Amino acid sequence: MPRLSALLLLATSLVRASVLSQTPIYTQDDDSDTPLPLIIWHGLGDSFGNDGLQSVAALAEETNPGTFTYIIKLADDANGDSRASFFGNLTEQIDQVCADLAVHQILSTAPAVDALGFSQGGQFLRGYIERCNFPPVRSLVTFGSPHNGISEFQSCSATDWLCKGAQGLLRTNTWTQYVQSHLVPAQYFRDPFQYDDYLEYSNFLADINNERELKNQTYKENLEKLERFVMYMFEDDATVIPKESSWFAEVNGTEVQELKDRVLYKEDWLGLKALDKKGALEFKSTEGGHMSLTDKLLKDVFKGYYGPYGRSFEEKVKLDLQEEL
Repeated sequence: MPRLSALLLLATSLVRASVLSQTPIYTQDDDSDTPLPLIIWHGLGDSFGNDGLQSVAALAEETNPGTFTYIIKLADDANGDSRASFFGNLTEQIDQVCADLAVHQILSTAPAVDALGFSQGGQFLRGYIERCNFPPVRSLVTFGSPHNGISEFQSCSATDWLCKGAQGLLRTNTWTQYVQSHLVPAQYFRDPFQYDDYLEYSNFLADINNERELKNQTYKENLEKLERFVMYMFEDDATVIPKESSWFAEVNGTEVQELKDRVLYKEDWLGLKALDKKGALEFKSTEGGHMSLTDKLLKDVFKGYYGPYGRSFEEKVKLDLQEEL
């Protein structure tokens, strides 16, 4: 199964020991008002240099003053980072992120971090949590993330040749070794009508969803440590197909099986049932198409799920209950 290589695991362990032996740069106790750092992972075709992502980072700092934001990047320049969202091996990419965060001067000394994932970036952050989780994530919020995969590939604009080139390979050679190790969207493609092929050949999603016969207990244990896992679905999403994948639902034709009715939940392959029992799992919906985000929505997320270490989420739960009533 794809996971951290033995050498990377050893190197990460050595880095942790080295970091913990140093005087922490990021220090705080339970009474501190200093917000935890926020890690952001963008979606397909986006890049760390995008003005929209920079605006999100600025809004996070404005909402919770003192927030250190870190936008994940897989290349030194914006074009390379955008290309890596289409082309690359997801196992290797997550290994790279694990290694980068483990040696980051600020993130590696924080008691925990918060995480925000847009589209495919949300499930990649979940992969990070399951496979390494150092620094550990406290709250994970995802927007329109295909946690249960996609059964159709999104269309490309007429002038997006990078997208068109990837789609040409995706649609005709999905389960080949080359495509599963080089084309990012293919690695979270999951069609119920091709389920056996998916289980056998999927380079990424079948592993991090613990769907194969041999379960990875570490994945479950790491995800169970989250204090909040919040999944937003866009009501009119026509990019992530099916849109219900954002909530871990299984869609087979016109039949929708909610997460809580799935064996994945009932047998708790990933720790989602455990998170649900402790009130840490939340299903949210928001109006509009894929990535239709407003400043108000983002501010509500920043206020509700991020902020100082040791904060209580009980007040947030009470406010949500009052709104429902």
